[in-house]
Amino acid sequence: MKTTTHKANTRGHADHGWLKSYHSFSFASYQNPERNNFGMLRVLNDDIVQPKMGFGTHPHQNMEIISIPLKGALSHKDNMGNKRAIEVDEVQVMSAGTGLTHSEFNDSKTDEVNFLQLWIIPEEMSVKPNYEQRRFPIEGKKNQLQTVVAPKDKLVDDALPISQQAYIYRSNLDANQSLDLNLKSEQNGLYIFVVEGEIEVGAHSLSKRDAIGISEIDAISIHSTNNSELIIIEVPMS
Repeated sequence: MKTTTHKANTRGHADHGWLKSYHSFSFASYQNPERNNFGMLRVLNDDIVQPKMGFGTHPHQNMEIISIPLKGALSHKDNMGNKRAIEVDEVQVMSAGTGLTHSEFNDSKTDEVNFLQLWIIPEEMSVKPNYEQRRFPIEGKKNQLQTVVAPKDKLVDDALPISQQAYIYRSNLDANQSLDLNLKSEQNGLYIFVVEGEIEVGAHSLSKRDAIGISEIDAISIHSTNNSELIIIEVPMS
């Protein structure tokens, strides 16, 4: 088993006033050659957007982009005709493929928005752009894995499709609960991000916004030492 631990206070940080962003991997002005990616997981940004502020229209190409709101609602508009808000317990995926443009905005006059944005490198380039979002019932992640994203050719349950052999799971664990996860492929690794709470993975103890990357394993057990919320990303390592 090979592990890499990323403590919350070692992440890159940018404060633009209207946006506070924490980077698990190299992004924009934060460049760390030891943190360029975890396998096909290229970006994990923890963004806080102030009221009535947001990202203007900008392009993406050949990237699988997943947004997961943790607090508040984020309005989305793109050149494919989608104009919707993404809220807590929803997940949004965009396969940028040949290219798309979109904007993201916090419409609230009083409340900030906190959301995670993940970029996963696709397994095939220049696919037709695709947008989907879905609400996932909170009970579906209580003390169990809830699959919210899966490969478009291996969809399970109500998972959203991406163009990569990768999976994203959510789980809310009560204190002193354990979760066993079997990897889909021996070529994959796991990146476990603690949204809230405290967990133990083997000899590693992780707290709020800590993360651990694990590869060269077939299965893993996660134990919660406090009520915890997790995002688990399973990705090919090459």
